[in-house]
Amino acid sequence: MSAMNLGVRDALSKVPEVTLVFWIIKIAATTLGETGGDSVTMTFNWGYLAGTVLFFGFLVVLVIAQIFAKKFNPFLYWATIVASTTFGTTMADFADRSLGIGYTGGSTLLLVCLLAVLGLWHWSEGTISVNTVATPKVECFYWAAITFSQTLGTALGDWMADTGLGYEGGALVFAVGLAIIGALYLWTNISRVLLFWIAFILTRPFGATVGDFLDKPISDGGLNFSRPLASAIIAGFIVVCLFILPQRAGRHPGVSSQPAE
Repeated sequence: MSAMNLGVRDALSKVPEVTLVFWIIKIAATTLGETGGDSVTMTFNWGYLAGTVLFFGFLVVLVIAQIFAKKFNPFLYWATIVASTTFGTTMADFADRSLGIGYTGGSTLLLVCLLAVLGLWHWSEGTISVNTVATPKVECFYWAAITFSQTLGTALGDWMADTGLGYEGGALVFAVGLAIIGALYLWTNISRVLLFWIAFILTRPFGATVGDFLDKPISDGGLNFSRPLASAIIAGFIVVCLFILPQRAGRHPGVSSQPAE
């Protein structure tokens, strides 16, 4: 692909370049999704079903706005990510607890859904690289995969914490997993696309366990922060990051001019 075509594709892309800044904000957004979703369903006592419907509505509106946007807008993009993480929190809790299928059943079902979306995306486009997210069709695949990965992450985070490791132990497990992915990225030639999606999935349970650690009672291994207060602090941190840290549309770091598969 020529440099001119790469420039046109990057200009059309409405997702940010994947850098350290991306991962910092992504982890903060997933943590906000956990505390924000729990604020509505538990603190404000809306319940899992009502919370799921509410945040699904926000998510649909923001995804439509993202698709119709003419260019990359960091505030719109990250608002959509936060909506997907918050919907993921309430949806996973609804499936795990209200539907009674438990963490194992919920995680398995969500993993199957995520793999199905990624499989359809690859079948349709020949790749699942975020470098190609520049058309409405691919954006639909992208946001569907994002949403299922966020929901899966919530279920995995709760499942890990419920195994006896607690929230601190769960966060440590996922942090180690992310460190391994980082090492593989730096010192191996494993597909950057594969590593991206694994890292994207793992940041969600990491953020979920961090969020639970912040707002759960001390007796349960948490810090007992107010969920709305924790949500406000994390939201403020994200806004500050968007103002002071560079955000631009672009490609994966370290990939060739040919889209990876």
